[in-house]
Amino acid sequence: MDRSDYILFSGGAPGAEAEFGAQAERFGIEEVTFGFEGHVAERTRGLRMLNHEELRAGDVSLAYVSQLMNRRYADTPTFRKVLQSIWYQINHGQEIFVIGTILSDGHVKGGTGWGAEFAKLCNKPLHVFDQDRDGWFSWNEREWVARTGTDLPCIGHAHVTGTGTRVLRDNGQQAIAALFERSFPS
Repeated sequence: MDRSDYILFSGGAPGAEAEFGAQAERFGIEEVTFGFEGHVAERTRGLRMLNHEELRAGDVSLAYVSQLMNRRYADTPTFRKVLQSIWYQINHGQEIFVIGTILSDGHVKGGTGWGAEFAKLCNKPLHVFDQDRDGWFSWNEREWVARTGTDLPCIGHAHVTGTGTRVLRDNGQQAIAALFERSFPS
């Protein structure tokens, strides 16, 4: 596949999403950044503002998400819009890459965790770079499997989602750069 066939879907937020976008631009990959009124986006390349009706299409029960994730979320209009925009990011991607932390219960920490859980529910290839453990893990429909050496994940689908923590560490930034370098060698 040619690089012009690839599209990165993201939210453009500071941290991991901004780095995914920067790497996509560096490698000549199209970028679609889902946003909404009041959303703070560091990346505006390919910005697609979601209107009220589009956001409602991605609505999810906070009670369901809280139960699924084993945690409690505040029901604020902004948080609901964040979850709704994550729905768009995951729904459009054929393969999902997340930068964050995998918790002991198998969920990914923070709002990013909903994106990872939604990817699991949709049975999409899901890869997480755990900044605490300094390594890549892939979901195999039952558990997280460590990926090392020549088994590191590569972008294998034309429509890819890149999301994650706003607190991007050096190892997370390096993991994103290396992912693009492995996937799109010169």
